[in-house]
Amino acid sequence: MDNILFSRRRAERFAQLLDEANGARRHHVRSRVDDELAPLVAVGQRIVAERPKVEVDPEFRTGLRAMLLATAEREGLGTPAAAKAQPGSERATVGTRNSLLPAVTARRARARGAILIGVAAGAIAVSGISAASENAMPGDALYGMKRGTERAQLALASSDISRGQLFLDFARTRLGESAELRGDHVGFSSVLDDMDADTRQGVRLLTAAAVQRADTASLDAVNTFVTGQRRAVGDLLDGAGRTDRERTRESLELLDTVRERSDALRAALGCGLPAPVASDSLGPAPDTCPADR
Repeated sequence: MDNILFSRRRAERFAQLLDEANGARRHHVRSRVDDELAPLVAVGQRIVAERPKVEVDPEFRTGLRAMLLATAEREGLGTPAAAKAQPGSERATVGTRNSLLPAVTARRARARGAILIGVAAGAIAVSGISAASENAMPGDALYGMKRGTERAQLALASSDISRGQLFLDFARTRLGESAELRGDHVGFSSVLDDMDADTRQGVRLLTAAAVQRADTASLDAVNTFVTGQRRAVGDLLDGAGRTDRERTRESLELLDTVRERSDALRAALGCGLPAPVASDSLGPAPDTCPADR
């Protein structure tokens, strides 16, 4: 237990040191493992600063995409359950359920083995799969892989600040997808819903970090996002139909609300107000400074 706890503390301290190296507020209390972790932090900084530009061979991308699409079609991935159901009475379904239990058990055993193999192979194939799915759009067979890659990035993020910035990056990605879906009212609205959800998640994490650390650096990231994102969302209004325009304005209103929240938190931190108690989907909801009342 002591070894597990110590390893967890090392991991948490390593995450803190990485954040500090990237400009986050420094912790006043030093740990005895800081000197041991310093070389790893230096490596992390070098990886970020010298990130290699990976170019995927077009033939590899095309071949991998064709293979994945064929596999998805063969395995029935993305096929609604209703389309796979066979006609028959409820009694027949119940009667065959018990007879299928041995097959289900064997299938689960094979699935567990496949998972173990997949974990090993995934480390090698993940970059290729990401490259093959990075241009996938909603409705494509590879779109689920694209979103799965995003969830993996979130799981590997070292802190709430990193996760918040990733969510904002995903909101930018959803915006790019929405530009390709104009005219498809259902698809367009659905992607903007996802974009707004990513925006709220990212803003909530970054505003909470700003309050916890009493540091406006996270708010700077929010404001930079809002400035660029609002301009790009506004471009969706050009040539849009009435339905798409109304939905786009909802996203613009959200971005305006985000900017107001960021400015309010900045003012509250500047005048020394205590940490807000109330919160909502955008994170802490601050009170106004006495001079502004």
